Amino acid sequence: MSRKWWLKFSFLIFVIAGASIYIAPTVFSLDPQKTKFFFKQKINLGLDLQGGVYMVLGADFKKVYADVADRLAETLTDDMKKKNVACAPAKMTATENGQPSDDPRIAVECSTADAKQALYKLVKADFDNLRVTDEKEKTYQFGISKLYKDNVREKTLSQSIEVIRNRIDEFGVAEPVITSQGTDRLSVELPGVKDVERAKDLIGRTAKLEFKLVDDSKNADDVNALVSEIEAKTGVAYKEGEKFSDYVKKINELAKGKIPEGTVIAFERENRKANIAGKFGRIPFLLKSKTEVTGEDLKDAYVQIDPQDNRPQVGLTFNTRGAETFGKVTAENIHRQLAIVLDGIVHSAPVIQSRIPNGRAQITLGTGDYSVLLTEAKDLAIVLRAGALPAQLEFHEQRVVGPSLGADSIQKGKVASIVGSLAVFLFMLFYYRKSGLIADLSLLLNVAFVLAILVGMDATLTLPGIAGIALTVGIAVDSNVVIYERIREELRAGKPPRFAVDSGFEKAFHTILDANVTNAFAAIVLLNYGTGPIKGFAVTLLIGIITTLFTAVFVSRLLFDWHLEKHEVKELSI
Repeated sequence: MSRKWWLKFSFLIFVIAGASIYIAPTVFSLDPQKTKFFFKQKINLGLDLQGGVYMVLGADFKKVYADVADRLAETLTDDMKKKNVACAPAKMTATENGQPSDDPRIAVECSTADAKQALYKLVKADFDNLRVTDEKEKTYQFGISKLYKDNVREKTLSQSIEVIRNRIDEFGVAEPVITSQGTDRLSVELPGVKDVERAKDLIGRTAKLEFKLVDDSKNADDVNALVSEIEAKTGVAYKEGEKFSDYVKKINELAKGKIPEGTVIAFERENRKANIAGKFGRIPFLLKSKTEVTGEDLKDAYVQIDPQDNRPQVGLTFNTRGAETFGKVTAENIHRQLAIVLDGIVHSAPVIQSRIPNGRAQITLGTGDYSVLLTEAKDLAIVLRAGALPAQLEFHEQRVVGPSLGADSIQKGKVASIVGSLAVFLFMLFYYRKSGLIADLSLLLNVAFVLAILVGMDATLTLPGIAGIALTVGIAVDSNVVIYERIREELRAGKPPRFAVDSGFEKAFHTILDANVTNAFAAIVLLNYGTGPIKGFAVTLLIGIITTLFTAVFVSRLLFDWHLEKHEVKELSI
C-alpha cells in the first residue's frame, strides 16, 4: 500500500475512534454518575421520545409598546427642557377605549408656532424611532416607527427566551427546547418534566439581577482553593439535574468562618452544557453580601460600537435612582471589580475604571475576533436585560406528554431501523456480492458518524430526527448504487478492475455531489423557515448529507483500494 493510502487510512481510524468515544455512552446506556468512562455525554432525547411538558406562551405586546412609548415620552420631555423647546411635557395616549394599543401615540402641545417648529426639528434630528402620525394647529402626535417596533418585538422575544431558560436551568432540566413561534408566541418543551403547575410557576417568576462588589481580601486562587477544599472534605459536589442554587447554598454554609463576614461565594458558569468531566465549568468569586444596585434600577442594556477602537461593547442605562446610586458606587470603588449577578450566577465582573455619572455605562469585552466579541456583547446584553420578563406572558396551551408514548416510539423506531437496515444490507450483499460488503460497512460508519455529530453538537434527537437518519441511509445507498453501476459500466466496456473502479468513482462523483447539494438546499430552507420538529429533521438531514459524501466517496474508495491491492483482484465481484 502507498504512503498516501496509509495517511488516508490513519485519518479514517482517527475519525472512527473519535466517533466511537462520542456514541459509546449512548450505545452501551452508561450511567453518567456511575461509569468510569471519561466521556459521559449521551444523545439528548426530545419531548416526543422521553415525555415531558409542552407549553405555548403568548406575549402581550400592547403593554410592551405602551411602556416603550412612556419611556420615549419621558426622554423627549427631558430633551425639550435641555434645548429650551417651549412645549408641554410629552404624554402617551391610549387609542382603544382607554386601553393600551399595539400602536400607541405620544402627544405634545406647543404654545407657539416657533416652539412647534423647534419640536419638529428635535424629533427629526434625535428621535428616528418616532414618526409623525397627526398634526394640528398647536399639537403634534407621534407614533413608534415600524422598524423600531420590530426591533422591540425581536428583543422582547429573545429576552423572554433567556429569562425562561434561566428559570428552567434552575428547574434541573438538562435540555429544554425554547423557540419563538410567529411574532408573539414562545413554545417551551421540558423533556422529563411531568409537573405542569410547578413548571408554569417557575417560568412565570421574575429573574433577579444584582450588582455586587467583588471582595478583594482573598484573590481568585485562594477562593478556588477554598471551594476545592470544602468539596474534598465534605463530598459536596454539583450533579447535573440538581438545583445549582442548592449547591451554592451548601458551599456558603460550609464556608462560614473561612470567609470574611458580610461576603458570599458565587460562581460564574463557563458554559451551560456538561463537559466531559460531567460537571459545570465554573469560576468562584467572593462577593460582598450587600447589593449595590439591582435590576430594578437598570432601564436598558444594548450593544454599541466603541468609536475609538471600533469594537463591540455593552451599554447600560439606569433610571434616575439607579444612576445616582451607580455613580456613587463607581466613584468610591475605582479599580475594583463590580460583579453582575443574575439569579445568583455571576455573568461578568468588569473592573471599574472611573466614576460613571448620568446613568450610562459601558462594559468593554477586551480584545479578540470582532465576530466573537459581537456575539459575546449580544449575549451579555440579553442577560442583563433578562433581569425581568419584558412582557407579560400568558399560557395559551400546556400538556403533558406521557413517557409511554416516547418509550413506544423508541421501541418501534429501533425495530423499524433494524428491519430496514437488515433489508438494505442483505440487498446490497445479494445484488453487488463482495462489493456490497464494502457498501454495508460504509453505511454502518455513516450512521455512527451522524450519531456522534449529534452528540458533539449537543443536539436533541426527536422522532423527525430519526426519520432524518432513515433518509440518510437511503441517500447513502443511492450514492453507492450510482458508484457501483458506473463501475459495472466500465467493466462491461472491458476495463480492468483497477481502472474500472477509478473511472467509476470519478464519473459518479459529480452526480452524487449534485444530488446531495440539491438535498442540502432543501434542508437549509426547512431549517430557516421551519419550526420545532421540522428543524430537527433538517439538522439531522444536513448532517447525514455531509457524512454520506464522506463515507460514499472517501471511505468506500479507501476500502476498494485496499481490496484491489491486497488481494490482487483480477475479476471484481460486483
